[in-house]
Amino acid sequence: MTQGTLLSRAVTPSPREDATTPRGDAAPPSPREHLLELLRPEGCALLTVECQRGVVGPDGALPELAAVARESGALGRVAQLVTAAHDTGVQVLHAVAERRADGRGANHNAPLFRAVERLPVRQLTGSAAVEIAEPVPVAAEDLVVRRLHGLSPIAGTDVDALLRNLGCRTLVITGVSANVAIPAAVFDAVNLGYAAVVPEDAIAGVPASYTPAVVRHTLALVAAVTTAEEVAACWRRTAVTSSRSNVGTAVTPSRSNSPAP
Repeated sequence: MTQGTLLSRAVTPSPREDATTPRGDAAPPSPREHLLELLRPEGCALLTVECQRGVVGPDGALPELAAVARESGALGRVAQLVTAAHDTGVQVLHAVAERRADGRGANHNAPLFRAVERLPVRQLTGSAAVEIAEPVPVAAEDLVVRRLHGLSPIAGTDVDALLRNLGCRTLVITGVSANVAIPAAVFDAVNLGYAAVVPEDAIAGVPASYTPAVVRHTLALVAAVTTAEEVAACWRRTAVTSSRSNVGTAVTPSRSNSPAP
């Protein structure tokens, strides 16, 4: 038996071990109940990764990636999730990759970084290329986190500190690319103690066939894999439940300042 087969079995429930099978005195929570708990708006944040005009826009530096993100519907589903987050009180963070015109602070230690330097569209600070791409909406309460270096939107940025200050324990990760930045974000989130949730239809990479492969064989090992619609539905349901449970109280619930686990 190969290592890949063992890993697949580790994350794929057996037909005899589904949510309806009792274990001991009580049945375990169903996958739906577990996801609902992870995605409670007061402890959850949505991260969009490099959904910027210079990357996924029509005139971006990476036309193949931009085409896959748009034609697959992934970028549109990111926009839908951002709207759902705004409607249900989930904090949104937009992670943007950019560079100074003089290149100071940028990495040069990998082929990817050297290739980026030769692209016709540069992700320069303050330029249109680093603006969030349509149709993704940006609200006043959203946080935009910019980085000048590295591969991850989390490592070496303000994301971790911001999430902890907001009391977030779960991070929903969307955007591009499934080749590099999305896996890096998932691993970093898990290493920092957050629960990572990946709506597999709201991420994209190249070639298009690579995304389902990396989701199945890599991301599913460390993150809760679901869909954009399921995430939005959980937010709507838990937001309504929370609202009803606080009817008649004089205190408006606020985000906890407890650190992530």
